[in-house]
Amino acid sequence: MTTSAGPTPSAAERFHQLHQGPILVLPNAWDVASARLVEEAGASAVATTSAGLSWSWGVADGEHLGLERILDLTRRVVDAVDVPVTTDLEAGYAPDLDGLARNLRAVLDAGAVGVNVEDGLPGGLRPLAEQAARIAALRQEAGAGLFVNARTDTYWRAVGAAGQSLLDETVRRAEAYLEAGASGIFVPGVKDRGVIEALVARIPAPVNILVGPGSPTIPELADLGVARASAGSAIALAAYGLVRRAATELLGAGTYTELEGAADYPTMNALLSR
Repeated sequence: MTTSAGPTPSAAERFHQLHQGPILVLPNAWDVASARLVEEAGASAVATTSAGLSWSWGVADGEHLGLERILDLTRRVVDAVDVPVTTDLEAGYAPDLDGLARNLRAVLDAGAVGVNVEDGLPGGLRPLAEQAARIAALRQEAGAGLFVNARTDTYWRAVGAAGQSLLDETVRRAEAYLEAGASGIFVPGVKDRGVIEALVARIPAPVNILVGPGSPTIPELADLGVARASAGSAIALAAYGLVRRAATELLGAGTYTELEGAADYPTMNALLSR
């Protein structure tokens, strides 16, 4: 006699579950090819990077890209991979709550099960109450299923409320964002083990850390209790760094050492023939 294993969880449910451990590692993608490579490497989910996507379109990061290009990438990645997809929505691409809700609905319609939304603004941070209201609007529009990863740029920009340490300001914002409906808190710009440990201890939700050279290793972050580690734009930057080095070598010495270790043509074609 066989028994059913029960209903298969939805992509949104799976994505929430991935934050319960072991640590969710997200090597962020900026196009379909990078998303497929990330999935093929064994990622449990795919996250986009607004910076990498913006650069691929020839514009600077920081909401210069346009929402339609974010939606287009989201649709194409969702269609190309079999794992949950979360989208970098930057600051929301709308100054008002109604516009923010419309943009989120479009992201959901594109198939994303999570979004990053940040509180950084040119010159500083969005006022806490205003950002909390924006997160509440996202939650009201999306319902319970969407994973809202609320990013606070306190450490990234080294700014906060007068008289508050960066740690205290980060926790203050995290608590307000969670009360407003955030699912997790993303704190880029932190590499110190002691600070990361304190953030995990004081924030009662999954904590997301941005990783790259100089960061604790993934196993070390897992030991500290970090729920999610994101590469952000680091892999896109590494790819563009390779372009610069390879081009310099070809135009200078006329040699090809920087091209060693490249993905091969048949593999890439096979990876994208779905």
